[in-house]
Amino acid sequence: MKIKEIIVVEGRDDTTAIKRAVDADTIETNGSAVSEDTINKILHAQEKRGVIVLTDPDYPGERIRKIISEKVPGCRHAFIKKTDALPKRGRGIGVEHASPEVIRDALNHAHVIESLQKEEITKDDLVTAGLIGHPKAKERRERLGEVLRIGYTNGKQLHKRLIMFEISRGQFSKALKLILQEEENA
Repeated sequence: MKIKEIIVVEGRDDTTAIKRAVDADTIETNGSAVSEDTINKILHAQEKRGVIVLTDPDYPGERIRKIISEKVPGCRHAFIKKTDALPKRGRGIGVEHASPEVIRDALNHAHVIESLQKEEITKDDLVTAGLIGHPKAKERRERLGEVLRIGYTNGKQLHKRLIMFEISRGQFSKALKLILQEEENA
């Protein structure tokens, strides 16, 4: 599978994992600071071929994603679940631990962030759904991020991400129904 866009990852091990999964070029941020030089490379890549951001499903990965989103508009974003980013043995979490199948699936479902975004799901909807202020809120948000392929977020970030990825009320309702059914059957 050949990927036209350049994939932004955190480090060399992530690049190795990407190359095992697909034929693609990468840019490595080498840490969560994201230098001005790296931002310039990503801007150039976005102009020439497009960019897909695939960072680790953890706080530093989200920080990198946010910095890139602010400075390089129009990037596509791919997400992997935390459970798919755990090492077979040892510690840590990252893209480098994901299987080639998981990486290909994430890249196939990369989202484009549109500049004109409208709010379909309100913060009140999130409270009503038990995604904020509920004993199972964290687990529900984590599962919602997996089902909608938008990654895990805290309550405040969830609202922004639903808007950012233009998740419709129908998509949200369908995902929430699945999550609640899974809870009932557990």
